[in-house]
Amino acid sequence: MNFNYDVIIVGAGAAGLMCAIEAGKRGRKACVIDHSKKPAEKVRISGGGRSNFTNIYASPDNFISTNPHFCKSALSRYTQYDFIALMDDHSIPYHEKKLGQLFCDNSAQDLIDMLLKECEKNNVTISLSTSIDKIEKADDVYNISTSSGKMNCESLVIACGGLSIPKIGATGFGYDIAKQFGHSIIDTRAGLVPLTFQNEILDMCKNLSGLSAEARVYAQDKTSFAEGLLFTHRGLSGPSILQISSYWNAGESIIVNLLPTVDVLELLKNGRDENPKQDIQNALSPHLPKRLIAAICDRVNVHGRLADLSNKALESVANHINAWNVTPNGSEGYRTAEVTLGGVNTDELSSKTMESKLSEGLYFIGEVVDVTGHLGGFNFQWAWSSGWACGQIA
Repeated sequence: MNFNYDVIIVGAGAAGLMCAIEAGKRGRKACVIDHSKKPAEKVRISGGGRSNFTNIYASPDNFISTNPHFCKSALSRYTQYDFIALMDDHSIPYHEKKLGQLFCDNSAQDLIDMLLKECEKNNVTISLSTSIDKIEKADDVYNISTSSGKMNCESLVIACGGLSIPKIGATGFGYDIAKQFGHSIIDTRAGLVPLTFQNEILDMCKNLSGLSAEARVYAQDKTSFAEGLLFTHRGLSGPSILQISSYWNAGESIIVNLLPTVDVLELLKNGRDENPKQDIQNALSPHLPKRLIAAICDRVNVHGRLADLSNKALESVANHINAWNVTPNGSEGYRTAEVTLGGVNTDELSSKTMESKLSEGLYFIGEVVDVTGHLGGFNFQWAWSSGWACGQIA
C-alpha cells in the first residue's frame, strides 16, 4: 500500500513526538515511524522511571556543540516554562529534585500518555514496529519503503536519536540518512557516562564500591562540576563524573576534589598544632567516610599520629583528597551512556527551523544533532525545543 503524508517523522521519542504534535496543530498530515514496539522508551526509563523532563535553569550554557550558538534560537522560542505549562494543562504532578531538575511525581508514563494524547488530538498517525528499508527523493518528494508499506511526504524529519543505550533500540540510522543526503557527522562518542580505570586505581574503586561523596571534578580544560561521586566496581560514577565525562577525552586525566569545601592541608596542620596525639584518620573522619580515608592513607602510605607526620606526608594526603589526579582508561561506553556527543553538523542546518541546507524538506532534531546537554533534564529540553521549532515549518 502507498501512504501519502505531508510530514513523516522518523523516531517516536521526545523530539519526534513534539514535532509531530506541532505539525499536526498546523493541519499537516503527520506520521511518526519507529522500529520499536513502544514509543518514547528513553522518556520511560529516564530519571529512575520518573523522567527528569526539563530543568528550570535551562540555558544555552548547559549545552555542548561544535557551534555553541546553534541551540539558542530553539531554546529561546520554546522554553522550559512552555513545556511546564503543557504539563500543567494536563494536570501532571511534578517536583523539583535538586538543581532545578524536574521529575514526574508518579511515573514517566504520565508524560508519555500526555504526548500521545496530544498526537491523537492533532490527528498524528503513529506507526510502531515499522522498519525502514530505503529512503529516496524524487521531484521534492521523499519516498520511504517500510515494513508497513510505501510512504511519501514533502517534509522528512529525522528524530531517531543517537547511539546511547542500544538495549532500548538505539542505532546509527539517523547518521546514515544524514550522510546519504550529503551531511557530515561530527565524531560521536558516549556522553554522561561512568569512567573506568585499571590497575591500582581500579582496585581502590572496587574496594570502595558503593561509597559516595560530594566532589568537584575537573577536566583538562578546567571545566568542573560539583555533585555526587560514586565508587563502583568498574571505576567512578555519580553525577559529577557523568557530567565531566562529556568533557573528557581519551588519554587525559581528571582531577577529583573529594572535599571541595575544606583545605585539607590547613586542616591537618592546624590539627597537628592543636591535638598532636590525634591519629590522622581520626582527624579526617568528621569530613569523609572512614573507608575512604583509610584507602587514601593506605595509598600514600601515611599513618599514625599527626605529631609524627612531616609536612610532606600531610601534603601527600591533602593532595589525594583536594586534587586527586587520575587517568581513566575509558568509559562504560554507549551501553550505559545517557547521551551521544557529536552528530549531524549544525553548520549544515538552519538553527531556526532545523531544516537541512543541503536537501530541501529534510530536517534533523533532538539527539541526532550535534547538540548535547548537561545532566539534569537539559537533553529533554533540547528535544522539546528542537522538535517544536521544526514542527512550526515542516
